[in-house]
Amino acid sequence: MPPINNDWLEPLKPEFGKLYYKKLYQKINEEYQNRLIFPPADDIFNAFAFTPLKDVKVVILGQDPYHGDGQAHGLCFSVKPDVEIPPSLVNIYKELHDDCGCYIPDNGCLTKWTNQGVLLLNTVLTVRAHQANSHRGIGWEEFTDAAIRILNEQDRPIVFILWGRPAQMKKSMLTNSRHLILEAPHPSPLSAYRGFFGSRPFSRANKFLKANGIEPVDWQIENKK
Repeated sequence: MPPINNDWLEPLKPEFGKLYYKKLYQKINEEYQNRLIFPPADDIFNAFAFTPLKDVKVVILGQDPYHGDGQAHGLCFSVKPDVEIPPSLVNIYKELHDDCGCYIPDNGCLTKWTNQGVLLLNTVLTVRAHQANSHRGIGWEEFTDAAIRILNEQDRPIVFILWGRPAQMKKSMLTNSRHLILEAPHPSPLSAYRGFFGSRPFSRANKFLKANGIEPVDWQIENKK
């Protein structure tokens, strides 16, 4: 696994010495040696690398990485520009269009969001190819819980967007009254029509940021062509 080199390192450093993390590290190394694992090893910590702690103003919490070939690159819901847009992200774009008037782009690369302080964090950071949730329960949840606690302790307003039950189970950790918590069903085709559509998370997040004197997010992902 690649090191974390930015301002996330210091607050996360205690985790690296804990027994669960040592077991997780060993397990992940074995998995990458013996199986096809996503994302590529160098991309595991991209959520932290792309969005320094000091810059985080919105957190979107996903479940585990995409398990299709070439999809996952370490940011929840995002794929590289030349990869077909997955169904959950198609629905996210539909809601973004209805909520903020953004056009539907021709790619699913969300790095523009991360560059504006949107942390795209999965609760589990790796997955076996074509086996959803296959790395659940091996230690990643403890690590990402530590990251969520670090975010909760930040003395500035942050928006937490919790889509689906696994993300919403983290709500009890978010005790700081300065933060805004937005909950909705997961954007997957199985659940998007149960209340994800019409939840308006993007405009609500920006309204909160502006009310607190923080630059809103430009949610429009541009066409690559």
